[in-house]
Amino acid sequence: MAALPLCVIGAGSIGQRHIEVAGLSEHIHLTAVVEPHAPLREKLAQQGLPMVASLDDVPADTRAAIIATPTQDHHPSALACLLRGWAVIVEKPTGATLDEAQEIVAEAEAKGLPLFTGHHRRCHPFSVAARDALAEIGDLVGVQGLWSLRKHDTYYDVDWRRAPGAGPLLTNLTHEIDLLRFFVGEMTEASALLSSARRGFVIEDTASVAFRFANGALGSFLISDAGASPWSFEAASYENPAIAGSGEDYLRLVGTHGALAFPSLTCWGRSAPGEVEWSKPLKRFEGQHFDRIDPLLAQIDRFAAVVAGGQDDVLCTGTDGIKAMEMTLAAALSGHQGHPVKAGEVPGDYKGV
Repeated sequence: MAALPLCVIGAGSIGQRHIEVAGLSEHIHLTAVVEPHAPLREKLAQQGLPMVASLDDVPADTRAAIIATPTQDHHPSALACLLRGWAVIVEKPTGATLDEAQEIVAEAEAKGLPLFTGHHRRCHPFSVAARDALAEIGDLVGVQGLWSLRKHDTYYDVDWRRAPGAGPLLTNLTHEIDLLRFFVGEMTEASALLSSARRGFVIEDTASVAFRFANGALGSFLISDAGASPWSFEAASYENPAIAGSGEDYLRLVGTHGALAFPSLTCWGRSAPGEVEWSKPLKRFEGQHFDRIDPLLAQIDRFAAVVAGGQDDVLCTGTDGIKAMEMTLAAALSGHQGHPVKAGEVPGDYKGV
């Protein structure tokens, strides 16, 4: 497979991670990094990166792009890339609103171009294995999740991090919703309670959310950036070097025949013949061990394979990205209005505040 000529748009913190993995991948040729901010562009150019100021300066042989700009820019940048005939990964959320995201997806479909949303957690081997392992626990009854990391006080010295829309509900929960959809399937309803009692900001510091899935399962998720705990995806997976690892599971999935903990994939199941019921102890099965990988590198390699004509059932499609975004916004709307919100009830221009 020939290397895919690809540019990265936006050289902020997440953009630089994409630049890093593009350089590491045998399947990617980094043609340009688009960064309009001159001081940053000049700094990175001194490191040998192919920096340009705008899309118009990207080399003509480019065939794909990763968009890692601020959310409000996702819509114009994605449409500009698709107009050029490029395949695209756009960081989450796909757009600033559902209307914007749907326009991006419709344009990609009309042009027959690959479009994905950057929910990279799917690309961990233990995430793929968890999806497959659910068949072992019978019909899914419910999911319980707990994400609680105490962000340091100086994190909030930046004004926008205290502004509406910057709390853990919209900032962090969308990752969890996409992962739950990847495991379980469609969500149909969300109901949320919000609290700002610990930090006292306009934004929430804690949210408790209930979900209904199309297959009849229910879910609950407590998420907070004020509570110190070892329970979160980042701590469990050691994915982010800026966040202390714990190795502790933070998701539990319960079925009619057993249960699964994530991400360890520890499973409890049948210990004796006959009906699985409460008088019979469940047998514990240790989960498979996986070597740690860089999920962004796995994502870009999978992307290159799709652009080359391959098939992939792990990457988050643009449509999947919209659905994760919709249920995140449904939870936000529920928290602000005080009643459950179903899929399809979120206004197309709603931004979560």
